[in-house]
Amino acid sequence: MRGSVRIENLAKQYLVRQRQGIFRSKKSSVEALKAVSLQVEPGEIFGLLGPNGAGKTTLIKILTTLLLPSSGDVWVNDYHVQRQENQVRATVGCMLMGERGLYWKLTARENLEYFGALYHLPPPERRRRAQQILTLLELDDIADRTVETYSSGQKMKLAFGKALVNDAPLLVLDEPTNTLDVPSASELRAIVRDLNAAGKTVIYTTHIMSEAETLCDRVAIIDHGELLALGTVAELKASLQREQVTRVEGVVPNQALTAVQGLPAVRTATRTAQDGGDLLTIVTANQRDYLPEIINALTGSGAVIRKISPEEVTLEDVFITKTGRTLAEDTRLR
Repeated sequence: MRGSVRIENLAKQYLVRQRQGIFRSKKSSVEALKAVSLQVEPGEIFGLLGPNGAGKTTLIKILTTLLLPSSGDVWVNDYHVQRQENQVRATVGCMLMGERGLYWKLTARENLEYFGALYHLPPPERRRRAQQILTLLELDDIADRTVETYSSGQKMKLAFGKALVNDAPLLVLDEPTNTLDVPSASELRAIVRDLNAAGKTVIYTTHIMSEAETLCDRVAIIDHGELLALGTVAELKASLQREQVTRVEGVVPNQALTAVQGLPAVRTATRTAQDGGDLLTIVTANQRDYLPEIINALTGSGAVIRKISPEEVTLEDVFITKTGRTLAEDTRLR
């Protein structure tokens, strides 16, 4: 079915060489994906969340035929990625490398027409399609300047436009708003919504929780190569309904964090740096019953508390609960 993805028991292992001294090294296996199974339905915006090294980039590279899986099966638009790779490539629009996928010595128009030629579009059609994309992304006024003269944000917009050249039913977008300023990012998200409303399926990776929360119909959380959670934003939030979130602002030293994490009532406690101190996010079964115990653990371990507040459950809280860390942390596979 056009715009659909089906993944069954997908696994990917890499052989990596680890140096031991100057002249010795050994090979070891790294599992980038571990028996991942999921389905992307036609017409939805499907979010992939995970820190660096979680396996999500490996997953989308397999979806777009850039990597071969070690085991498992993947169908994209009803085509098998290993047996029908040419059909997969023809029916997917990709933005995987950002501005690195552009030719900087060519103009924006020349880039788009070149990629149109790679998809075997007739010359009149590729010119029409290039102009249509330039207008959509408001790049008309710089369309005939070489890409090397563009700002980072303009290059990212053009890289996004490149994914639209073949008018594919499925778009795979890897961090499309990276380096964009706030207005440009908002405009691009609006374009993604419009494309989705016109019938395109979108697979969207992002490090911005609010972006996933407002844009995606369903979200998959991946960490250390495993699929930890899958569902709508509302379903994932509902999974924490019996849990409550408390945020503590102040100065939280390591021993205070350890003390809170060791409390039986605390499911997760994660510390992040912020201006002038720390933010501690604590998930417990009941705030009212366990808050005094948490305060005692903090103050008894040298923490300075400036503010304590209960909060609504967010997608960020779901991610922290499932992975034990924030999305901003780098957890490259080791």
